[in-house]
Amino acid sequence: MDFFVKTVNLISAYTIPMIFLIIIGYAMLKRIRLYESFVEGGKEGWEIFLKILPYIVAILVAIGVFRASGALDSLAGLLSPFTNLIGMPPETLPVALMKPLSGSGSLGLAAEVIANAPDSFEARVASTMFGATDTTFYIIALYFGSVGIRKIRHAMVAGLTADLAGILAAVGICHLMFPPN
Repeated sequence: MDFFVKTVNLISAYTIPMIFLIIIGYAMLKRIRLYESFVEGGKEGWEIFLKILPYIVAILVAIGVFRASGALDSLAGLLSPFTNLIGMPPETLPVALMKPLSGSGSLGLAAEVIANAPDSFEARVASTMFGATDTTFYIIALYFGSVGIRKIRHAMVAGLTADLAGILAAVGICHLMFPPN
């Protein structure tokens, strides 16, 4: 086990520098003007940021209203019978509900669970759930809105289904790996 951990740490330490070296080497081999390409990409990135800024502001305001209104807590209360059925700790439900809306909002909620009981089953489920799900509504609002896609039904269903699978997998894997006391 010690060899495995050392190997993973070694690979982790050198992966990103190796990727940079490969990119630079490829650009030199193909005689691509790397710095100029980088600056041009930065300009395009700035233009894209300005284009999607209104969508970012809209989704952040909606998330703020959702949390401040108490709707998050009400929804958590309605879903608690289901979470008890699947063995999901009730403390992690707000993380599961917030993650499709906001990564930073769900990170804050997961951090609260972890701060209240570090190394607990609840903290492990919240952490695993945070990593196993995505910000579905944020992605749809931001990326689909920025390119003008209005028909989002199938993408939203697919994204929320993947989020549900991530939540169920997080709970199941944590029960297998870290059985609650």
